[in-house]
Amino acid sequence: MSIRPFQFAGATAVVTGAAGGMGEHLARGLAERGSTLLIVDRDAQRLGAVAASIRATYPGGRVTTFVADLADRDAVDRLAAELLAATDRVDLLVNNAGVALAGHFDQIRLDDFDWVMAINFSAPVRLTHHLLPRMGAGGHIVNVSSLFGLVGPKGQTAYSSSKFALRGFTEALRNELLPRGIGTTTVHPGGIRTDIARNARIGGNLTDVDVERAKDDFDKLLTFPAEKAAELMLEAVKSRRPRLLIGLSAKVPDVVARLAPMSFGTLERSGTRLLRLAGKARR
Repeated sequence: MSIRPFQFAGATAVVTGAAGGMGEHLARGLAERGSTLLIVDRDAQRLGAVAASIRATYPGGRVTTFVADLADRDAVDRLAAELLAATDRVDLLVNNAGVALAGHFDQIRLDDFDWVMAINFSAPVRLTHHLLPRMGAGGHIVNVSSLFGLVGPKGQTAYSSSKFALRGFTEALRNELLPRGIGTTTVHPGGIRTDIARNARIGGNLTDVDVERAKDDFDKLLTFPAEKAAELMLEAVKSRRPRLLIGLSAKVPDVVARLAPMSFGTLERSGTRLLRLAGKARR
């Protein structure tokens, strides 16, 4: 079953993680296309600044902000209630917010593992469940997975678990919603230039200096422009693409995982080699 292209003008869009990175650029792109925005983030100050900038750039647009910590299950449910009170329909839901956690499984705390799963997986599931009744035919849901929702490198047990789970959830959801005229897109970004490295938690008994060095090294590998990634995502929504891979660092491992799944072990020995593929390709 095919669905007509998504109509952004006049649509009501919910975007999480909108205070920076891809989320901010998604919000700006949606405003430019004439959508009403309901944007979410835990950083009230930065979210307010993004909303003010969008209002100044697009005076006729409507932007409403919602502050919530998606790691808190009760806060997610309250957020959903606030969103439902603010609109009688949801045309586009973009579950973009995400966090990272680095460290071998026996180094990280289970509380940190649960924190990643709550934000990256449970929050999108709960928001989708609450908001789906307000979404009719022609609607669309975007869930942002990751390169590590395609392959699982060492040191990424929590992050990969959350992103593989989100991928599976979205693929199953697609089969349920397509007959109702609602589209879904799973997004697998590679090394996108955002603050995810700076905000990551790192497990293990590392000194502050080691933690900062690890974050700096990871941050250098995030080279794909967030604004370009956001544009690709919006084009995928418009054309109802079920799956979007962004950057060579996502596309190459996807081919490897499909053709020779076990061979990824050679790449896995270096936790950053996949991201370096993208960095070298753009130099």
